[in-house]
Amino acid sequence: MPAYRDQSAEISAALGTLPTGTAVSAVANRLLDLFTGGSIAPGTRLPPERQLATTLGVGRSAVREALAALEILGVVDVRPGSGTYLRGNASELLPQSLRWGVLIGERSTLELIEVRSGLEIFAARLAAERLDDDQLAELGRHLDGMRAGVDDLAAFVEADLAFHHLLASNTGNAVLLDLLQLVRSLLRVWVDRAVQDPDQARVAVAEHAAVYEALRRREPDAAASAMAAHMTTAAARLTGTLPPDPDRS
Repeated sequence: MPAYRDQSAEISAALGTLPTGTAVSAVANRLLDLFTGGSIAPGTRLPPERQLATTLGVGRSAVREALAALEILGVVDVRPGSGTYLRGNASELLPQSLRWGVLIGERSTLELIEVRSGLEIFAARLAAERLDDDQLAELGRHLDGMRAGVDDLAAFVEADLAFHHLLASNTGNAVLLDLLQLVRSLLRVWVDRAVQDPDQARVAVAEHAAVYEALRRREPDAAASAMAAHMTTAAARLTGTLPPDPDRS
């Protein structure tokens, strides 16, 4: 494990100030920019919250929330009574910057939902051409799990996720799988809330069954069409779980 270092003065100088009224996401992004710049070594102890807040010209609560978000993402290590430390080096942090940027940035969840729909439809088309019989049988078992979980929504959600993951995993396209996993992980908090009652679960089961039947018949166009129908209703359910956006009111 690297020795901890204290570069408070250098970090404060590098951060600069932020505009008045800056959101937590901007504080977190400013810290990320610094951490992925290569000038801060792993194990470096960050300045205290009060010093960071003063340097950035923001409230301590904004700094505290930004650091909490970065801790969840594995960027920093918060040690009570000791301080907050940078976990990785620039080469380790940079490959994940897209995920962090979307997670803590002010991106549109609606845009993520649109991207997910397109990726899922393409995955269904490829899967219809490439799934083998064993993979198709496993997909059917996940569909059965969804049916069994209609009255247990937590179990339903897990079977639903497993269905989509297996489908994408067997498209033979690793880039497509990576993109879908990224978008799904960013939407997971909303996906978990999207199906809110057994009636909605039954609708989703029927939609997945239509996709499965098209896959079983090895019909790419039908599989893509069935997935498009599912994505339309799934997107509507997801959108219904989002908090109101003042920019769209």
